Amino acid sequence: MQTTQTGTTPAWARWLMPDVALFVSIVVLFYCLFFYGGTEQLFRDSDTGWHIRNGESILATGHIPHADPYSFTKAGEPWYPWEWGADVLMGFIHQRFSLSGIALLYASCIALATWLWFKLNWRLNGNFFLACVLAAPMLSTSNLHWLARPHIFSWVFLLLLLLRFENASGPLRARAAIQLAALSAVWANVHGSFFLGPVIAMVYAAGWLARTLIWRAQGLDQARWFALAAASLAAGSLINPFGLALHTHVFSYLNDHELIQRIAEFQSFNFHVEGATQILLALGISAVGGILALQQRRPHWFLLAAMFSVLAIRSARGLPLVAILLLPFANATITSAITNAVGLRPWLRRALDTFFRYSRNVRAHDARFHGLALVPCTLALAFIILHAPAVRAKTGFPPTEFPVAAAAELEKLPENARLLAPDKFGGYLIYRFRGQRKVFFDGRSDFYGSTFMKEYIKLVEVRPGWQSILAKWHFTHALLPNTYSLVPALEQEGWKRLYSDATVTLLRRN
Repeated sequence: MQTTQTGTTPAWARWLMPDVALFVSIVVLFYCLFFYGGTEQLFRDSDTGWHIRNGESILATGHIPHADPYSFTKAGEPWYPWEWGADVLMGFIHQRFSLSGIALLYASCIALATWLWFKLNWRLNGNFFLACVLAAPMLSTSNLHWLARPHIFSWVFLLLLLLRFENASGPLRARAAIQLAALSAVWANVHGSFFLGPVIAMVYAAGWLARTLIWRAQGLDQARWFALAAASLAAGSLINPFGLALHTHVFSYLNDHELIQRIAEFQSFNFHVEGATQILLALGISAVGGILALQQRRPHWFLLAAMFSVLAIRSARGLPLVAILLLPFANATITSAITNAVGLRPWLRRALDTFFRYSRNVRAHDARFHGLALVPCTLALAFIILHAPAVRAKTGFPPTEFPVAAAAELEKLPENARLLAPDKFGGYLIYRFRGQRKVFFDGRSDFYGSTFMKEYIKLVEVRPGWQSILAKWHFTHALLPNTYSLVPALEQEGWKRLYSDATVTLLRRN
């Protein structure tokens, strides 16, 4: 039998037997969809709704909107749909496979990020067994943001970028520069985190330059490579429908402190909640990895760890990035530190040498397989299960969090009804009514701005002056979660209850 040799492994075995990276990725795919409850949990952020409808609108018209089509509060005002590329993909898949297809799309991206995470561990010469152990805090931390939203694509872009950076050598050739620019161009049209590409490249450049200045080690050529890479990434990001205006908008949004401090996912994570141990573990190990990187004369790794650790402490959105991007570097530095440790007792040195030798042998055996033939089979099986009637019936926005049952009552309202509903409901309402029923507020916080946000918070929290805001917008109806104190406040103002269920209350102005 003719074989393709890696050792003595037949070619068919290499294609059919998964390595640990693919095996864990397949487990993650099915866990996310069917055990984690991804058919509902992926939709627990209603922004998914307006992303889908915006993508369908672009597909139908062939034009990217530059003015708001979804609200009655800021109708027609300039809008930057900076994730339009992801919207189009979501709209295309939704038209053909409904929300089941959206769930499979994002669960597959999460599985792909897991696979790339293992590949980054191997690229950095991380320990095989330590990578398997660190997969637990990585997944426990990243699932904070397992949502059907475009930021999942950014995880894939970031991992691809780091894999390329860790393979950098010699001068930056034109082909590599074009590849980096192309990656950045796609990224800039899919998610607003594209600016991290040139930022990370400059961090690498600064680290290699510091290595030269501090230890007189070779590093100027590498610093030059990454500086040119940063320029290529920055140039590629300009290839978007908004040009430089997109960069200005993103910068203004992230520097609007009055707005950011009122958005929950930009706030610091509460480490006292149940299940925070794994997240703390990911942060702690990443910090250790950063310190060891400096000791091992890898200041670019140290700077990378410092930047993302600070981001994670300040904002919960940064926690998944720490787990996904920094744990492989921690694996590499911890492995190197233990392997090269001196002064250990002889029995401990022998035990460690035996362990690391065994780990290398297992990794060499694992590298003989990739199992890529299983990928289409796995996706097909997941697709079939998702389209089973019992599973499909439960796929979508959780009715315990969104006005799924109340939507039938909303259909009875006049077309010109001005509905007061929280931003959490906005994206769902845009999805449910295909953008035809205009909303008061939704999750596009960069579009609505800090002034609108402050008024909104004053209204829904029934703070002094809330009645004047209520009158300002001439609401005819209100759809509010039952827990909101605004519900009894409106009833005291004479509003009548039209409908109520376990999740929401629908009121009409008298």
